[in-house]
Amino acid sequence: MSTAADHPRHRLNDLIHAPVRFSIMAALAGAESMDFKDLRDTIQVSDSVLSKQLAVLEKAGYVKIRKSFAGKMPRTSASVTAGGRTAWEEHLQTLRDIAGG
Repeated sequence: MSTAADHPRHRLNDLIHAPVRFSIMAALAGAESMDFKDLRDTIQVSDSVLSKQLAVLEKAGYVKIRKSFAGKMPRTSASVTAGGRTAWEEHLQTLRDIAGG
């Protein structure tokens, strides 16, 4: 007999499952790296929302943030870490399992 704990939803990654963080991971998973402004525009959030959610993902080790300068202009870019990619793929597989695919 299966128990409620057997349902795949218990394997969802709560950190990634939040809509903005899910959108960030989806965008970054398809790119080697993205500039902050391009990521912001892609997922259609404010600078402050993106900054806060990137910090959460960085703290978890899912995203790497790089700060540099282009001339005198500061630039921030983000990329998915190896651990972040694994967590993303596991999360997607869990969603497929829930959907029956």
